[in-house]
Amino acid sequence: MKFIREYEDKTTRLEDLKPYEETLLRRVIEICQEAKEKGNHPFGCLLADENGKILMEQGNEEVTGGGDCTAHAESLLMRRASQLYSKEEMKHLTMYNCGEPCAMCAGAIYWGNLGRIVMIARESKLKEYTGDDIRNPTLDLPAQVVFASGQKNIEVVGPILELEDDFLKLHENYWKPSNKN
Repeated sequence: MKFIREYEDKTTRLEDLKPYEETLLRRVIEICQEAKEKGNHPFGCLLADENGKILMEQGNEEVTGGGDCTAHAESLLMRRASQLYSKEEMKHLTMYNCGEPCAMCAGAIYWGNLGRIVMIARESKLKEYTGDDIRNPTLDLPAQVVFASGQKNIEVVGPILELEDDFLKLHENYWKPSNKN
């Protein structure tokens, strides 16, 4: 059985973003660095309102969270946000993310009714660093495909290639794949 969902795979330039969004994305990279310094995987995100006001930040907590494999930054942020904001409010908020959400996190974004996500890096590029490392066995399932399978319109902006290398530097020599893709 073959399941195919079509989606538009496009990149976004910094100049196409709102004036404050580059600052928010650079803060996301700092959140990733902070997560790494705490002993977690170098991933992070933040939630902002329509004016760019940061409402919450979240780094990965899989390691310091007792090995909770669901403690990805996006899923943790969506759990917290859904307890503070209604689904109506959530559709007007934006998650700024270091990379493309995995299928689990895309599901959390979908169920939380988030209206927009802006992401820095491509999952395919991250996979070049993680390879088959058991700590991050990357799925070849774009978040846009998960979103397209549902009944809601979630705007996906990115990847932002001008910032991708800054994020990926945090992953150099971090993962231990048995093979390099």
